[in-house]
Amino acid sequence: MMIINFVTSNKNKVLEAQARLGAGFCVRQWDVDCPEIQADTLEEVALASAQHVIEKHAPKEAFILEDAGLFVDALKGFPGPYSHFVHDTLDCKGILKLLESANGKGRNARFEAVLVYTVPGKKPALFKGICRGKIAESQAGKNGFGFDPIFVPDGESRRFAEMKPEEKGKYSHRGLALGAFANYVKSLKV
Repeated sequence: MMIINFVTSNKNKVLEAQARLGAGFCVRQWDVDCPEIQADTLEEVALASAQHVIEKHAPKEAFILEDAGLFVDALKGFPGPYSHFVHDTLDCKGILKLLESANGKGRNARFEAVLVYTVPGKKPALFKGICRGKIAESQAGKNGFGFDPIFVPDGESRRFAEMKPEEKGKYSHRGLALGAFANYVKSLKV
């Protein structure tokens, strides 16, 4: 079994990662000081956070961390890499308010996640996951976090917040990035 150290203060991300990676992995939360910079891309945010952890905490073990964002077509990609701040400020209700007059394709959106895998002494590896879908007209569901109560992935009628972590992981941006990461680490052992 491979132990994965996940740098995050969000226990829900850890639960999702464990559900997606499965029995061959043990995901352990590392809740360490890790400020999130404001930048124009998720890659910049994730790499800066990884560099901060390396410089401040000098970990002797490999770790992953992830940054994600909701990109709404009608809002020209907003909130994108600023999703955490926007959620804390406007919440799901604010995004729904901004999209009141949008319908059909005007509600198209995507979630993106960038996962950084850092091994001491090696260059970080990046993995990206993109989940396309739409913004629902109302909130629903009690699972998940962030914008999960308003996002419906393509091929589904339920919002992420209406799914169990195992179900969400099959569609989600984070699940796709974790899947790419799992394939990568498995290929290293061949």
